Amino acid sequence: MAVNINTVYQRVLTIANKEQRGYITPQEFNILANQAQMDLFEQYFYDVNQFGRARGHEEKHIDSVEILKEKISLFEVYDATLDTYSSNHHSLPTDLYRLSNVKLSGVMADNVSIKDFNNMLDHPLLRPHSNRPVYIRTSGGLKVYSNTSASNLDEAQVTSTSTVKCDYIKTPADVTWGFTTVSSTNSTSGVTTKSSLYNASTSTNFELHESEEVNLVNRILVLSGVVIRDDVLVRTIGAEEINDIKQEKG
Repeated sequence: MAVNINTVYQRVLTIANKEQRGYITPQEFNILANQAQMDLFEQYFYDVNQFGRARGHEEKHIDSVEILKEKISLFEVYDATLDTYSSNHHSLPTDLYRLSNVKLSGVMADNVSIKDFNNMLDHPLLRPHSNRPVYIRTSGGLKVYSNTSASNLDEAQVTSTSTVKCDYIKTPADVTWGFTTVSSTNSTSGVTTKSSLYNASTSTNFELHESEEVNLVNRILVLSGVVIRDDVLVRTIGAEEINDIKQEKG
């Protein structure tokens, strides 16, 4: 379940107002929200690495790593077909964050450097073939090889757009608090003011695990210059949830 973008924005506005930060516009919020989401997302991988290095309290570390892996699993994509081949490369997914595996017709391919690949070509037993494909990753994408009987590298390269697939971790999609601008005129003063009204149809929620809601609120506030204690944040969010329940019952 995704974290609702409007819930986060309203809580950010509530706390920012209490801390006298001033109004955070939808445009400002969208920028901060995307930065906050990426900050938390990238922290997962740093934390997994740190827990992997840590010693002592192994059970605690194992539990923490499992929780992080569960959060990362929301972004795992399997068997994505690399169906675009151009300039001697298979193009990688546009939302790629980390490449996990490359497969040719279901067979796992080994990642090799250009130097290692050239060394393999000098040894017939090491040359790539259909049961042991290899790939080279470059700035242009992937070059996949499998044909040992080819007379040159161009012939050995796989050009099919249906047999090369990959597993990868995708980058979180950009979030957006969509809105429409409404105008209202004071009947007494004649002054017209404009406000932003939430539009769910043009909004995009956070893709992070639902447990990250408080962390997202806190991170956005920090990025906007508001630093508050965790207990204040929890109390504020808790009070809002109680009010929501009362309104629903009412």
